[in-house]
Amino acid sequence: MELHNLQPAPGSNKGNKRVGRGPGSGFGGTSTRGHKGAKSRSGYSHKVGFEGGQMPLQRRVPKFGFKNINRVEYKAINLDALEALAAAANLTKITVDDLRQAGLVSKNGLVKVLGNGAVTKALEIEANAFSKSAEEAITAAGGTVIKK
Repeated sequence: MELHNLQPAPGSNKGNKRVGRGPGSGFGGTSTRGHKGAKSRSGYSHKVGFEGGQMPLQRRVPKFGFKNINRVEYKAINLDALEALAAAANLTKITVDDLRQAGLVSKNGLVKVLGNGAVTKALEIEANAFSKSAEEAITAAGGTVIKK
């Protein structure tokens, strides 16, 4: 085998379909475009979403509702989870960073403390928001609430 007698494997290279080159080619006449209609004409281009005059999908399917661009999403954390974290890590002050390190909150997540569960010892809790019941339970146990 030498460079001058290299050739591709049989069947691996396929020739181009040469349309509109006479009847002997098998692709003459209509040049594989069928008979009549817009798609058979030169210069044809369709609009995005055009379905041949049928009512297009994006107009058939109704829209409803709206997305509030000012919505603020909080990660809800209950008092029992904070109590467990304080007991496990032996903390008296719990910050948002402590919650991130414990894996309870994502990197840029906002935290809201909810009142499910009970607080037995005085904790200083820092969060973005508190429910009324959580705030009352924390202060009743002798703790403090810090809104970030």
